Amino acid sequence: MPMPAPERPKPMLIAHISDTHFGTEEGSVCAALRSDLLRQAPDLVVLTGDITQRARSAQFRAARAFLDSLTPLPLLALPGNHDLPLFDLPTRFTQPYRLYRRHISPDLAPTWQNAEVAVLGVNSTRVMRHKNGELSAVQVQEVAQRLAALTQPFKVVALHHPLAIVESGDLSNRVRGADQALASWVSAGADLFLGGHIHLPYCIAVGSGPRQAVVLQAGTAVSRRRRGGQANSYNLIRLEPGGALGMRVEQRDYDARGGRFAIGAAWQAVRNAQGWGVLVAKDSAKAES
Repeated sequence: MPMPAPERPKPMLIAHISDTHFGTEEGSVCAALRSDLLRQAPDLVVLTGDITQRARSAQFRAARAFLDSLTPLPLLALPGNHDLPLFDLPTRFTQPYRLYRRHISPDLAPTWQNAEVAVLGVNSTRVMRHKNGELSAVQVQEVAQRLAALTQPFKVVALHHPLAIVESGDLSNRVRGADQALASWVSAGADLFLGGHIHLPYCIAVGSGPRQAVVLQAGTAVSRRRRGGQANSYNLIRLEPGGALGMRVEQRDYDARGGRFAIGAAWQAVRNAQGWGVLVAKDSAKAES
């Protein structure tokens, strides 16, 4: 009797949500997102900032309640510029992350790892900047050193502000220090960068040197502060075990008529000797599997 073929390891799933802006959230979208996330059962949920609209206690409590409703899904969260008080100047300049640390996480640059994937969180917010983000030379160097020391086949860096843009109007929203960070972190082995801030989802290859990586931006997950005609959305990333085959990214859009999230666009990235090859767009109308 022939031996059964060994079971193929399952892909690693990462859900990437951003810019929830609690205080402007839509209840029906929150319910649909929760349902879809629990159904997909990702190995990790990454939340890349702007969790609240104005960093108020009630907004943080609402955000915490939503995040608690995702239990038992593991969570890695980062602050965005909206998570620092804007109008309460004494608090902004003396305890800017007080409510964030109390309700979301005491760690502003968290890390998550398993045998296949390492995710490094980077805090790109600054007290002296109302909207724009910044990466210091020290941050860039420290993250590069940590990336180079990692042994996992997939290395992910998450931050709130975008490292690369696709529309010229977003140039001012690009994080300060992006060129230095991309050059250093891609060279150190980063495969995937996750970001938010501009409420515009896209997936592009970056890097013109010996290696390429992928920049993945998320739209606003549940807020009514949608950009143009964009739907509420989040990203679902499927990473093949061992890093040999590739990475599939699904942009999952909220369908108001159906009251659920479904595939709105998808891309495939294939790893080669130069890192990650050019992304190939897939049929956005593909039916749910």
